[in-house]
Amino acid sequence: MQLTVIIVNYNVKFYVEQCLYSVIAACKNIDAEIIVVDNASSDGSVQYLQPGFKEIIFIENKENVGFSKANNQALQIAKGEYILILNPDTLLPATAIENCILFYRNQKEAGAVGVKMIDGDGNFLPESKRSFPSAMASFWKMTGMASLFPSSGFFNQYALGKLDENAIHQVEVLSGAFFFTTKKILQQLKGFDEDFFMYGEDIDLSYRIQKAGYKNYYLGNNPILHFKGESTKKNKVYVKNFYNAMHIFLDKNKKGIARIVLNTSVNIASFFSLIKHKRKTNTATLANHYEQHFILMGDEKSVESASLVIEANAFYAEKILNYEGVLKDPQILKTGEKKINLVFCIGVLRYKECIELMQQYGGKFHYYWHHCHTSSILGSNKIISTSKEIYI
Repeated sequence: MQLTVIIVNYNVKFYVEQCLYSVIAACKNIDAEIIVVDNASSDGSVQYLQPGFKEIIFIENKENVGFSKANNQALQIAKGEYILILNPDTLLPATAIENCILFYRNQKEAGAVGVKMIDGDGNFLPESKRSFPSAMASFWKMTGMASLFPSSGFFNQYALGKLDENAIHQVEVLSGAFFFTTKKILQQLKGFDEDFFMYGEDIDLSYRIQKAGYKNYYLGNNPILHFKGESTKKNKVYVKNFYNAMHIFLDKNKKGIARIVLNTSVNIASFFSLIKHKRKTNTATLANHYEQHFILMGDEKSVESASLVIEANAFYAEKILNYEGVLKDPQILKTGEKKINLVFCIGVLRYKECIELMQQYGGKFHYYWHHCHTSSILGSNKIISTSKEIYI
């Protein structure tokens, strides 16, 4: 078998559902299997997904074993020559995986391949390409200089700010949200280090791949959508787990004064993250306001499917069937200074052209996604769904 796609799920069944449809389309010309590992979700994920995806392999854990161990479970039964580790809150254009396979075959020293990721608002995610943690990179990140000068190779060392986000580069660290490699390499390295429950495992694996003599590559010309963190509650536990993972990596791979300096930097960063999180929590209710007017863009079947979800939630839906014209001239959707809730209705409309529009117009719209075979509409921090049967 050519490819195994592994997705670890925890309480995000609607995101997994739409993700799976995009993956299936991206694997149309590939001999592939898809494995979903469910980490004891309480939202009935497996029962919800399994009837509609009979060709997909489900592993149902009775407890949350963490990201690393769940992936290793799937790797034990994976048949593919290539392995794609994929987050459940992602959507892939039809050629995303084929592009990775083609690139990998032409790079004899390739170890792993990552892609450009944009979030649900159309913004580039800097964690798509990173360097290994260093004292200087940590210092500039903590002081805020990295954010002030995002394109600087000096101040933004960790996110490799000097590298063009739309080009192809050899980099040190790739994101675990889309991590493409081979079964041979993962077997050689004995998979993910299970000391990492969640977070940091992608840094560790990237490090071990490079240490084994391979090179990691970032494909800036191969963008995907990553809603980012939909299966993660941004609370104190999240902050603790994230920075604890950094300590595990440093204790494992750094020695002497470098380890002491970096661990101290991580402690300071953790402290300020908790303060920042508290501020966000206090203002979250003010920022979480949505208009109830949605413009649905796509073919007739997909738009009609989305409209049933919208109307079931007592929202207003405006249907745009001439979506090719909309993509060429989004000004026809302009309604003053208010941001429009724009729903990409996937059927005839493709992920690739929608992602291109998002990159071009960024924060002009509130973006949502609907696949014609689902009963949900997804945004970066909002799910609109209905329990009603939808027949189109």
